[in-house]
Amino acid sequence: MPRRPQPAARRGTRFHAWVESRFDELPLPMLGPDELPGADDNEADIADEHDLAALKEAFERTPYADRTPFRTEAPIQLTLAGRVIRGRIDAVYKDGDGDLATYEIVDWKTGRKATADPLQLAVYRVAWAEQLGIPLESVTAAFVYVRTGETVRPARLPDRAGLEAILLGHRPQGGPADRPPPPAG
Repeated sequence: MPRRPQPAARRGTRFHAWVESRFDELPLPMLGPDELPGADDNEADIADEHDLAALKEAFERTPYADRTPFRTEAPIQLTLAGRVIRGRIDAVYKDGDGDLATYEIVDWKTGRKATADPLQLAVYRVAWAEQLGIPLESVTAAFVYVRTGETVRPARLPDRAGLEAILLGHRPQGGPADRPPPPAG
């Protein structure tokens, strides 16, 4: 049964829409508070406006404020161990051209706690590399905790084989704890 979005989810969605429109050639209008699911919760909407403004200000202090993404809200689809995983990468930054190009996947985190699962980035990284047909080593990934400006780049993200081993209930050699990847997005 569908559930009403939590205020943090609405705030995150609105923040992501703002970042995306900030870098588009033709900015898309953000959804207004009345157009979002669960908008009839007036107290949360007032708090969301304040929080959204604070998130925008915090974003301006990150190293990404002045960088233009190569892609925003990039769709991915990946089949791992017979399971189809779909999602959207918040932002992809490209450095260099041709065979020397490298990509950085960035997932914006708007919550108050730095508790994101690195397996989310591992899935995005494998999907992006395979989608472009480039070596996995050409793709890095990071969480950006917008409120604090902290950028976290997990040191060892599993490759396709490592992710499939986790999904099948095996711990890969030197890999993260035995757990399935979180839902993408």
